[in-house]
Amino acid sequence: MKLIRFGDKGKEKPGVRIGDKLYDVSALVKDYDEHFFASGGLSQLAKKIEQESSSLPQVPAGARLAAPVARPSKIVCIGLNYADHAKETGATPPAEPVIFMKSSTAIAGPYDAIVIPRDSVKTDWEVELGVVIGRTARHVETKDALKYVAGYCLINDVSERDFQLKHGASQWGKGKGCDTFGPIGPWMVTPDEIKDVQDLDMWLDVNGEKRQRGNTRTMIFGVAELVADTSRYMTLLPGDVITTGTPPGVGLGMKPPQYLKAGDVVTLGIQGLGEQRQKVVEFKGKR
Repeated sequence: MKLIRFGDKGKEKPGVRIGDKLYDVSALVKDYDEHFFASGGLSQLAKKIEQESSSLPQVPAGARLAAPVARPSKIVCIGLNYADHAKETGATPPAEPVIFMKSSTAIAGPYDAIVIPRDSVKTDWEVELGVVIGRTARHVETKDALKYVAGYCLINDVSERDFQLKHGASQWGKGKGCDTFGPIGPWMVTPDEIKDVQDLDMWLDVNGEKRQRGNTRTMIFGVAELVADTSRYMTLLPGDVITTGTPPGVGLGMKPPQYLKAGDVVTLGIQGLGEQRQKVVEFKGKR
């Protein structure tokens, strides 16, 4: 099953993608939030769709697609989780997962604009696999960890490197949590539709030019290890998102480094999880 959310900002409704069509299921569920996942909403929704598939209304043509999960309690990010990406940035591959947080206010839809923050000089791109937690996870064993996963999604972990590395010093939150820095979607795909989450091709282009190419099989720590490890240090709630690191090809690693500017168009995708497209725009707020 593929979950979507659609509608104007602040007015999003739940939906599903069946085949190549999008359907409104707001008459069946309120939203894809913590309560939905915690109460067995996925299995209940699947049954309701099977019973009422012929009567589901289609999503209006041209409707905005939002992040496929409602604002989670937290977005947990994993740094330097691809050995070849660590190498391109001059970092030593970690012995244990590197964990930092991304603000929930960074969440954006898969086709919303990326806004370059005020005073930004190094806004960068990162295609990543996202993991949506399906039930409360606390001190989970690696062998059981995938049982706690509700689904997978595509994420662009947009990053401001000057904020992250210069102003952020040893912690990266300053460069990761800016508004629009977390496009998610276009849909969340349940695990039964993913043959092997550790063998998914990933890509990202800027203005049609190749930037990132990779595969989840080159992760240093796989999805199960990340869920288990994170659950040792914090309780993962239903609907929480873990974004699992990026392959090589980021702007920081180019020679010379290259960063996003207004007018650029970023396109990215992961096998089986759909594609995103974002136009880059300048910050228009007061200084």
